[in-house]
Amino acid sequence: MTVEETSELMKSLYWITLLAVIVSSASGVLKAGFKRFDLFGVIIIAIATGLGGGSLRDILLDREVFWINDQIFFIASICSAVVIFISARFVTISPRHFLIADAAGLATFGIAGTLVSLMAGAPALIASFMGVMTGTMGGIFRDILCHEQPVVFSGPLYATVAWTGSLAFTGLLYVNFDITLSALITGTAIFISRLLALYYDISLPGFRFKL
Repeated sequence: MTVEETSELMKSLYWITLLAVIVSSASGVLKAGFKRFDLFGVIIIAIATGLGGGSLRDILLDREVFWINDQIFFIASICSAVVIFISARFVTISPRHFLIADAAGLATFGIAGTLVSLMAGAPALIASFMGVMTGTMGGIFRDILCHEQPVVFSGPLYATVAWTGSLAFTGLLYVNFDITLSALITGTAIFISRLLALYYDISLPGFRFKL
């Protein structure tokens, strides 16, 4: 299944990706803030979080890396970092805000990554996994740089909801459902599902040896 590029589609994809960069970078800043990194450290974590997953996706798809092709994404990531860095000095920020920003980044990047992969000619299953990778790899880079176990590997559902949403997105496109509406429905579903998994502590079974 391939998706034909149109000016309207490219415009929608542009704004979805920009939003994903901003909220994902914000989640990176909040995690770095709890580690009390300096401004440079905060910016580096923001860039790794906001741009890392999409960069890996583009490299694997043999595309020009999106933020190198258009520096507005790079600028948006830095601006997001600086704004949160300054705001934190005047506004009380709860760890809960990190989880909300992280869930929003997972949802927006998951859908954007899937759509980009479909437009590049990837099969639906591969495209959906590319969406998962786009949505989660930035968080993995963030957590590794912050010396923590990546949240994607344990705890409440994370990559699972992203992959389910990405698969649902490709399914809606397969039956010729409107792309914008499909993205809105599945992106919202990923976001809400991640928050519900956090609230009710829903997770997959962990590996364990028989004693």
